[in-house]
Amino acid sequence: MTNVAGLASNRGRNLLHVADRQPGGADLAVVVSNHADAPVLDAAEERGIPTEVVERGDDESRREHERRVVDALDGYDADLVCLDGYMRILSEAFLDSVPATLNVHPSLLPAFPGSDAHEQVLDAGVSVTGCTVHVVTNAVADDGSVRSEDVDAGPIVTQEAVPVFDDDDRDSLKERVLYDAEFQAYPRAIRWFAEGDLEVDGSDVTVTADDADGFGERRVTGTTRADGLRYGENPHQDAAVYRDDTCEEASVVHADQHNEGAKALSYNNYNDADAALNLIKEFEEPAAAVIKHTNPAGCATADTLADAYSDALSTDAKSAFGGIVALNRECDAETAERVADSFKEVVVAPDYTDDALDVLTEKSNLRVLSVGREARSVSEQASGDEPRALGEVTETVTEKPLVGGRLVQERDTWAPEADDLEVVTEREPTDDELETMLFAWRTLKHVKSNGILFADGTETVGLGVGQVSRVDAVELAAKKADRDAEGKDADGAVMASDAFFPFPDGIEAAAEAGVEAVIQPGGSKNDDEVVEAADEHGMAMVFTGHRSFRHD
Repeated sequence: MTNVAGLASNRGRNLLHVADRQPGGADLAVVVSNHADAPVLDAAEERGIPTEVVERGDDESRREHERRVVDALDGYDADLVCLDGYMRILSEAFLDSVPATLNVHPSLLPAFPGSDAHEQVLDAGVSVTGCTVHVVTNAVADDGSVRSEDVDAGPIVTQEAVPVFDDDDRDSLKERVLYDAEFQAYPRAIRWFAEGDLEVDGSDVTVTADDADGFGERRVTGTTRADGLRYGENPHQDAAVYRDDTCEEASVVHADQHNEGAKALSYNNYNDADAALNLIKEFEEPAAAVIKHTNPAGCATADTLADAYSDALSTDAKSAFGGIVALNRECDAETAERVADSFKEVVVAPDYTDDALDVLTEKSNLRVLSVGREARSVSEQASGDEPRALGEVTETVTEKPLVGGRLVQERDTWAPEADDLEVVTEREPTDDELETMLFAWRTLKHVKSNGILFADGTETVGLGVGQVSRVDAVELAAKKADRDAEGKDADGAVMASDAFFPFPDGIEAAAEAGVEAVIQPGGSKNDDEVVEAADEHGMAMVFTGHRSFRHD
């Protein structure tokens, strides 16, 4: 365990935060103050942390006082000294007698060193400030005077940025720098030290923590508030939408709304429209999807965009009511007429013909979004002949906020080609079934787990989404296909599963519904039984070797 000795002159909120969090298992072994009435002392004692008071005498020199502080630390076996608002400039008398010493300064050094950093920031009119964790170095001359050029000039360990708002004053900026920057950066540096990722040798600082397989130790992102929203997922929740202006990919946040008189997008509209847009980016052929609560109510590809939309809608027109439509080609008048035929909340497309806009903007409650020029490849823009299709996927990671943190992962861009599929049944899939399998998998990636999808040709037939039992998901997909699909059913369909079947019961339920071929990841300890069940029903089954969970 790493023992930390803390020095503070006042409240010591960073030290108390470290004591509560114990980054890297580090333990705040003692708190020393040069003021007997410093609030940090009582707060430390409440946590059972030993405290020491070493006040400077009226006739005591700086170095004499520092030697007494060193004596006070004796016996606590400190591995690291951390300053937190310790209002004394330190000399070699202290620094040469203790382990590595760190301080956190409330600005992005080397800008605004010394005291009154927040006032300096506000006076300078900068738009970004933050904090710096740095190694404390000697800033005291031989005669005991302070060398101002050496104050807060030690090697930088880590920094954290925060914006400066137009209405900030010293107090508001100080609080935000503390909570949003210092409470991030100081524990990070201490954790690095405790885990051996930070080495301090005099003025040499080595940080090895960023060797993290593509996911750096720090995740620094900047976004700008694009708009306030009427409310969040529910009316009692406030919300806003932020935009990332580094994003080069077609995005609903960056989309133009053509019917400006219509009401603005809601939180749920943004969420569902993003899900719809991400789904149709899977396809090069004309594709359409209808989304409800981030799940596909239907998806299809076809020779024309209008037919793709009709095929997608016919999967579950009832659930599609009030949903989100996404198209991966420029929307023409025929497609627009079909979209406008029933109530939809939002339609998203790369662009629209003038006739299509005339049709769609007549619907006062339909928001019409264009993802614009980013949706065309360079070759398409140059030729001027190709219809506008969605461009390259460039955002490589996704993240999910959690209470107290966030998850970050690579984006799931994998989808099988025919050569990737392992046939595991006696019957091989037909060419038509293979085509459907590949379509089904690309759509299934966007279905909430447990997810089951029935497809015929390149259109969905029935979906079982978000179930806690895989066999329930199969039965739901069959029920939706038989009850809600228009002009199609599960008879002869292909079934796709986002994870392996743990038991043969899912295959039995699919066979009862009329499914004749299955694409699934494989990998269950009961794979042999599952394949045997498929063989008994004359099904073709392939394994992808990959699953496609979607849990949010």
